Amino acid sequence: MKILIVGGGMGGTILGNNLARRLRPELKAGAVRLIMLSASERHMYQPGLLYVALGRMTPEELYREQASLLEPGIEFHVDPVTEFWLDKNQVKTQSGAVYDYDILVIATGSRMAPELTPGLAENAHCFYTEASAVKMFKALQGFKGGKVVIAMGVPHKCPMAPLEITFMLHDYFQERGIRDKVQIHYTYPLGRIHTLENVARWAAPEFDRLGITYETLFNLKAVDGDKRLVYSEEGAEVSYDLLITIPAHRGMEVIEKNGLGAGGWIPTDRYRLNMEGRDNVFVLGDTTNLPISKAGSTAHFEAEVLGENLAALVRFGVPVRDYDGKVFCFIEAGKDRATYAMFNYTQPPQPQPPTRAVHWFKVAYNKLYWLSARGLL
Repeated sequence: MKILIVGGGMGGTILGNNLARRLRPELKAGAVRLIMLSASERHMYQPGLLYVALGRMTPEELYREQASLLEPGIEFHVDPVTEFWLDKNQVKTQSGAVYDYDILVIATGSRMAPELTPGLAENAHCFYTEASAVKMFKALQGFKGGKVVIAMGVPHKCPMAPLEITFMLHDYFQERGIRDKVQIHYTYPLGRIHTLENVARWAAPEFDRLGITYETLFNLKAVDGDKRLVYSEEGAEVSYDLLITIPAHRGMEVIEKNGLGAGGWIPTDRYRLNMEGRDNVFVLGDTTNLPISKAGSTAHFEAEVLGENLAALVRFGVPVRDYDGKVFCFIEAGKDRATYAMFNYTQPPQPQPPTRAVHWFKVAYNKLYWLSARGLL
């Protein structure tokens, strides 16, 4: 049996390692082949980009060689897929190679798409790539005071990123001694400051306490760089001196080009994680169209469930678990304090008051991530 994993990010890496351990006897005997196709030889710790943008990490700290993170038994190739031939149980890669499979897992991730909003890419700063995070850090270093606006598109990767960057900007300007010269203004597309009601209820008083202003029902429409104005679909406009954005995201272009899902999001069964209409094609992480957070922990928990199920399919012919929508997100809350949100399909999050202990656990996780990617944490 051939299991093919397309994508070497968080979800694909954890799944591959999970399966390599679970199916070690079958791999050793040659009864199972486990193949991973990736677009890069390096693995990036994506949450670290936020810290790069604020000068708390350097870019080289974000990377490891992908091959070094994988268990023995995984056949790893840097050869991104360009075509999916699902009816033939095959994919074609950039090199022209064709791989067949019995089970396919698609974990290609997502990409930011600021170009979807007129004027945004040219006039705003963000932290979703190494280059944009470094550029944002340089802009912050040169900023002497004025109005900083945080504006966001939907959907976006990491549900807590809007709150975290806002709290961390407050600390950043305070540490530089210019917080009294900076107005931080946060906008959000819904009628509260976060999608999750309990998170919004916790965060709003924190904003008030720190003097952070906010505006809800602000769906990003366009940016006028000459006038330094941000416009909303609702007809509002906000002036800025420095614009920070959480841009709208889409799935990867290869998914759209192959017609696997609108916007690059593949229709996915919320419990079994198979592509709708395909019993032998599974989807992980940001690539799904599931109505849950696009976050590393989502991919992590999905990969654990799928690893158990695929091993069971190999050995018994049936899956053994459902994915319950579990997500866990740290929330940096400023002044070396943090809290977290843990939730699933049926249980909403209940954020607790931020503590230094949770903050230092988050800091430690920045280093422990590599154990997590190995599936050892």
